[in-house]
Amino acid sequence: MGLKASSSLLCLTILLGVSSIVSAVNITRALEKYPEFSTMIELFAKTELTPIINKRQTITVLALSNDAIGSISGRPEEELKNVLMNHVVLDYYDELKLKALKDRSTLLTTLYQSTGLGQQQNGFLNCTKTNGKIYFGSGVKGAPQTAEYITTVFRNPYNLSVIQISMPIVAPGLGTPVMVPPPPPMSSPPSPSPKKAAATPAPGPAEEEDYADSPPGAAPETAPASAPSEDGSPAPAPGNDGKKKMAAADEVEPPTSASNTGLSFGAVLVLGFVASFVWF
Repeated sequence: MGLKASSSLLCLTILLGVSSIVSAVNITRALEKYPEFSTMIELFAKTELTPIINKRQTITVLALSNDAIGSISGRPEEELKNVLMNHVVLDYYDELKLKALKDRSTLLTTLYQSTGLGQQQNGFLNCTKTNGKIYFGSGVKGAPQTAEYITTVFRNPYNLSVIQISMPIVAPGLGTPVMVPPPPPMSSPPSPSPKKAAATPAPGPAEEEDYADSPPGAAPETAPASAPSEDGSPAPAPGNDGKKKMAAADEVEPPTSASNTGLSFGAVLVLGFVASFVWF
């Protein structure tokens, strides 16, 4: 029985050892698959926070992308270390647990508070759920809640959770606060193109003279169109009648012989009458 008990105890010890190795917190291994968080891994190593974080059994890291963490990466090392410790929560929170929160504020204890340096609750974070969105900020009274929850990057339930937030949290007394970036400018809609007016042809020189000679307000006279003839033949041109009349005047017939005889007989009668008058 003693041998059997010893074997069972050995197996249990091995299982516990394997379990502790599998569930151990390793923030570097959790984030190395995500290049957008490479700067945060470097800053954890630079401030010697990596081994301190990995010793914890249950933590939640509020991760910042390379672009978001750029606003604090150039600060003095001691200030940077304190700010980063305020992004390590000593409890487990993932998306499910955050969404289960009621519409109220919840205080979260950070790694900075565990140092004993916290003042006026600047070692705590305030987690607030408003209109379905989750915001983080310093636990100091009146501090803004401006860091918005984006997504859960990595989770090993009840040991390590990495959630992404929109901007760094700098508690009062730990450094200059980070201003909320302004929203992108709204592009104004393009103005409609002006409608092109219908182009009206400019009057020619002859038309301008007609308009100048006519009295104001009078419309230019137009020649009436000639009515077609009843038999369907085209109407004669205006100049043909005049040409025919001139030709008829030129073609008058010369006097005939009968008219010449009548004139000679009349002359004889006149001469006879004059002779008889002289005879008497």
